Amino acid sequence: MNSFQGSPSLDKQDIWEKDRDHFTHPWTDFSTFKENGSMVFTKADGVSIEDADGRRYLDGIGGLWCVNIGYGRDEIADAVADQIRAIPYFSTFGHHTTAPAAQLAAKLAELAPGDLNHVFYGCGGSVANDTAVRMIHFYFNQLGKTSKKQIISRIDGYHGSTYMAMSITGVKFDHIGFDIDDTLVHHISCPNPYRRPAGQSLEDFCDDKVAELESKILELGPDNVAAFFAEPIMGAGGVIVPPEGYHRRTLEVCRKYDVLYVSDEVVTAFGRLGHMFASEDEFGIVPDIITCAKGLTSGYLPLGATIFSDRIYEVISKPQADGALFTHGFTYSGHPVSCTAGLKNLEIMEREGLCEHVQDVGAYFERRIRELSDLQIVGDIRGRKFMMCLENVADKQTKALIDPEAKIGNRIADECQQRGLIVRPLAHMNILSPTLILIREHVDFVATTLRDSIEAATESLKADGYLPR
Repeated sequence: MNSFQGSPSLDKQDIWEKDRDHFTHPWTDFSTFKENGSMVFTKADGVSIEDADGRRYLDGIGGLWCVNIGYGRDEIADAVADQIRAIPYFSTFGHHTTAPAAQLAAKLAELAPGDLNHVFYGCGGSVANDTAVRMIHFYFNQLGKTSKKQIISRIDGYHGSTYMAMSITGVKFDHIGFDIDDTLVHHISCPNPYRRPAGQSLEDFCDDKVAELESKILELGPDNVAAFFAEPIMGAGGVIVPPEGYHRRTLEVCRKYDVLYVSDEVVTAFGRLGHMFASEDEFGIVPDIITCAKGLTSGYLPLGATIFSDRIYEVISKPQADGALFTHGFTYSGHPVSCTAGLKNLEIMEREGLCEHVQDVGAYFERRIRELSDLQIVGDIRGRKFMMCLENVADKQTKALIDPEAKIGNRIADECQQRGLIVRPLAHMNILSPTLILIREHVDFVATTLRDSIEAATESLKADGYLPR
């Protein structure tokens, strides 16, 4: 009988079979899952995770962009346990609250830029973006601008997997086989400098992308366009950093046509780029709404938030009719245990100077990863601090992709895993979003392991005929 280390009552094979037979995973690859099943993880501490066989891996993806303060923090476990004993839950519908929900809302208002002083809670990033859409529509309805309903986002932008959030998402691969709302949501081009037309300057490329947003607003009619959704750095779409000035200029276009600007900081908030929020501190903008989740609790408990401006609150908080309510919300909005985790997480981040640490060690991480650009198949390395992506190509000059059947992203991830490092494969790319507590020794391990793994994967591509020898 194979047992989990430290959990003798649990049988590894039994758990593997139950998972395969009953747990339908997010983003399941059914071509392999039914035969191979899942890796079973049993422990985690600091920057590492451990599987059921006792093998340890440095977590290079931070759970899923989210375990910012690292694993195994007793402070959060203790705070959560205390809150469960005090009051584990009560409805926040109407006029009821708990201390953690109120305290965390005030803290987020303190940290958020400008006049973003109001917080609506959900359970994750998808719900935060769905909430933003409903709130925006309600806002314009209250103003009597009832035709302003259309949403604009970008190709390769990722905003979630609930129906509306996935409709706003512009990753076409994620839409295969599913329905989306293509009457309410419209996509403009991805501002990916690496894939700009040959010979075009970054300045001209930025001009084109900004002009495209304005053209789309004019095409749809300014009286019909409600909001523009944009991640400061596009995450699951390939860690796309737009050209200098893009966010500031697109915000100016939105202001010109009374279009609300939603900054989706589900990934970038809470330290990943060295700031609590990246919109203003990294890109110099104060949006109308910020959506966030993931690093808000460092993944210890589910929690998301839609943070919005005084301007929006002043409109939506006026009664629309006698007895009418703001009829939006969820059973777990402002869940006291999740909010407790968020408060303790932010306390730890501030006390330990985690944002300052990211500005230092994250810059070193970025530099070491960029050194891999000399490798044969690495066409582009992009991102900032602890949010990086390697794009692998067959030819650096033409930027032609490797045959998709080669699954180069998976090959590299598999090679890394064999060497004790977890990285994320995404088609022909590999993404890195580690816990934010890495030290230089960890960074060196990641960089060296990646180099060895990419070199090994390159040789396997040659052996299989995907690259010339």
